Amino acid sequence: MDPAGFLKVSALGIEEQRVRVTIDFSDPLQAWSQLGHDYRVVVHVTTWSAQDVLTVPVSALFRNGDQWAVFADDNGRARAKPVQIGHRSNRFAEVLSGLTSGDQVVVRPSDRIVDESRIAQRGR
Repeated sequence: MDPAGFLKVSALGIEEQRVRVTIDFSDPLQAWSQLGHDYRVVVHVTTWSAQDVLTVPVSALFRNGDQWAVFADDNGRARAKPVQIGHRSNRFAEVLSGLTSGDQVVVRPSDRIVDESRIAQRGR
């Protein structure tokens, strides 16, 4: 990858951040040599992965002072719990401490939820 991104304005006038990437095929030459000039590919890049990682939706996180926190369900009451997060995507965050497997958290908590607010699970 190039060391820095650049700004590109799309045909619709939308500013996009881009990074030039050079890829190489890991399959043998026979598997991809029939591709022609300017062949387009869609690439999914994995920057980090691990097994058996505790995660929460990013939408459950909020700032409490200088640390991250979530509202966890404690017998129908919201309990603010500080959490330490590790790797994060736009959808999920790795939880390093503060929660255990099976804890249920409030997703997209409103400003009306405070410590000990009554909460109930909604249908999905």
